[in-house]
Amino acid sequence: MQELKSVYSREELLNNAVELLKKLIEIPSFSKDEFNTSVEIENFFKKHRIPTKRFKNNIWAVNKHFDVFKPSILLNTHHDTVKPNKAYTLDPFVAVEKEGKLYGLGSNDAGASLVSMAQVFLHFYEQENLTYNLIIALTAEEEISGFDGIEALFPQLPNIELAIVGEPTQMNLAIAEKGLLVIDGEMKGTASHAAHPNHDNSIVKCMADLQNILNFRFPKVSEHLGEVKITLSGIHAGMQHNVVPESCTFTLDVRVTDEYSNREAFEIIQSQMESALTARSFRLNSSKIAMDHPFVQAGLEIGRTTYGSPTSSDQAIIPCTSVKLGPGDSTRSHTADEFVFINEIAEGIDIYIRILEKVL
Repeated sequence: MQELKSVYSREELLNNAVELLKKLIEIPSFSKDEFNTSVEIENFFKKHRIPTKRFKNNIWAVNKHFDVFKPSILLNTHHDTVKPNKAYTLDPFVAVEKEGKLYGLGSNDAGASLVSMAQVFLHFYEQENLTYNLIIALTAEEEISGFDGIEALFPQLPNIELAIVGEPTQMNLAIAEKGLLVIDGEMKGTASHAAHPNHDNSIVKCMADLQNILNFRFPKVSEHLGEVKITLSGIHAGMQHNVVPESCTFTLDVRVTDEYSNREAFEIIQSQMESALTARSFRLNSSKIAMDHPFVQAGLEIGRTTYGSPTSSDQAIIPCTSVKLGPGDSTRSHTADEFVFINEIAEGIDIYIRILEKVL
């Protein structure tokens, strides 16, 4: 491992991070409406004399001594947020620092990762003779798995060997992540007056079909992600009490493990059901990284742990080896009065740097 020195102290990096996060919190950046935060991100790098490139609302940059003949490590996270829920007691667009916490929409998901990664990029930006190039991409539309975020940007980036995806993981390494498969289904029956016998009731048939699939267990169980999880998340049938409807529709939320592709999971589910099924998309597949990967081993060497993540992220659409790692706690994401601890940001900067120093 080489000795890598930065022109910035850890204190300066933390102060930079907190200042930037406060600015980003106070700029609404719902998915597909992230232009203003993208400008703030550009201004941050301009202040530090780092040239950036833009594609739509995605901002990216490469290290000063970028070498086209070297592979690259990508730092990636998002600057869009969900809309604040109605349970907020604080103004979601006012950054409030109190008792060691920074409150505000997007502070935890994924503002803390974004500002920490930005400081890590500053730390390594001017360093020469790195084994890998370092690229940062701060992207849009993650919260809606949109087409104009990292998926659109990725083909424009140089050769990426590893992507580090910033999401709140308490700075432990999510070495596997479940994919997401949303399925709409319909069970047909025969419409009739409710007063008369009907042995082809779409609701009754649908209930039996759903009970069957909810009790079904996929044969292969993932070492890191466990079983494929099927959740009934919506059902609709009928308009009035005295009419048996001709159809019953429903939605299944399926969290697919690394043992199956989304298409394989869909085919298995369809084979177990009589209802007609339609997948909304097959693009959000599961991902994993090998335990013996140098980045994972570097994380373990400094005392971090590994786990399988049940939540989805942009890993699902990044077409290279990736790992999810970032400050904050996933259980705070999308909650009222969202916050991150200031010391979590400091820890995030430190751990990112310590792991990358072992790899770069």
